[in-house]
Amino acid sequence: MLKWTIQIAFVLIGGTLGFLFLPHLYKLINLSDNPWIHNTYVSVIIGAILLYIVALFLTDYLIDFIKWMEERLLKAPIGDLLFGTLGLVVGLIVAFLLGTAVSSMAIPGVESVVPVLLSIVLGYLGFQVGFKKRDELIQVFISSKQSTSKKKSAEEEEQGQGLSLGTYKLLDTSVIIDGRIADISQTGFMEGVLVVPQFVLTELQHIADSSDTLKRTRGRRGLDVLKTLQTERASAVLIVEEDFEDIQEVDLKLVRLAKKMSGIVVTNDFNLNKVCDLHQVRVLNINDLANAVKPVVIPGEIMHVVVIKDGKEQNQGVAYLDDGTMIVVEGGKSYMGQAINVEVTSVLQTSAGRMIFAKPQDSK
Repeated sequence: MLKWTIQIAFVLIGGTLGFLFLPHLYKLINLSDNPWIHNTYVSVIIGAILLYIVALFLTDYLIDFIKWMEERLLKAPIGDLLFGTLGLVVGLIVAFLLGTAVSSMAIPGVESVVPVLLSIVLGYLGFQVGFKKRDELIQVFISSKQSTSKKKSAEEEEQGQGLSLGTYKLLDTSVIIDGRIADISQTGFMEGVLVVPQFVLTELQHIADSSDTLKRTRGRRGLDVLKTLQTERASAVLIVEEDFEDIQEVDLKLVRLAKKMSGIVVTNDFNLNKVCDLHQVRVLNINDLANAVKPVVIPGEIMHVVVIKDGKEQNQGVAYLDDGTMIVVEGGKSYMGQAINVEVTSVLQTSAGRMIFAKPQDSK
């Protein structure tokens, strides 16, 4: 295939050379009077035949040369070839610019010869410089890239005081319905971007459209909370359309999305809290925050409470603090509906909430 390609190339070159130069040769050897000579096709055919004959002798040598060049190029490192080619291109561009300047001088003989010489010399020098100075050129590019990266990092530090400010915090349905997230956000303690996945918003809408009055009220409250967050929050509240069709449970979808976005789940659902822990997803539990800011109660402390209902165990009574914390009063059933002083015996505090155990102060 390569042999035929070379021979066809010689035939085409020969036809072109015959068309361009044979008429002048006829004049030199006094053959211009022959009528066949004035036929253009005859010149083309003669030139093609002559170069084809030459190709018969040179084709094998050319094939060997091409294979030798191919072998050398394949063995050469790609980096050497790349930088050598870049150097060649730069050299040819410089030669073109200088050749254009020389041609504009209109010096006989120089304007046609000098551009060719410049292309050969500068092209060769460019290739050699790019080939042999590869390591130095790579070092220049690396130093420039590192300088740009350092500059970009400095700009990012100036624009934002740390990456934590841009952390995604994904809200689940329970924390939206709870409503305290709006108050916390308003105080400025909830940094970063609040994310509401579309599947959470859909679940919230289903709750708001429920036939059950209580559920419908809670769902509409959740939608109002989201509206409040969007209007009053300084940073964005992002609605994410991404869904996971292979998962049915909204909580598991939320965990998957948190992993994908490297975000934090914000919830007050104790079970979701445990699921996130199992999947090694960070969680912000509103109940944990509420417990952290509640007044500290220690065993032996005296509290004044009103027993309002029976406890689960025999003779237990139940009272509540103003913040909703439940107090289990041992032997408090007999004080139903009364305001009494109780002494704290122990405190149980978990992510699900805080429970205080106490006994009437006058009990023995």
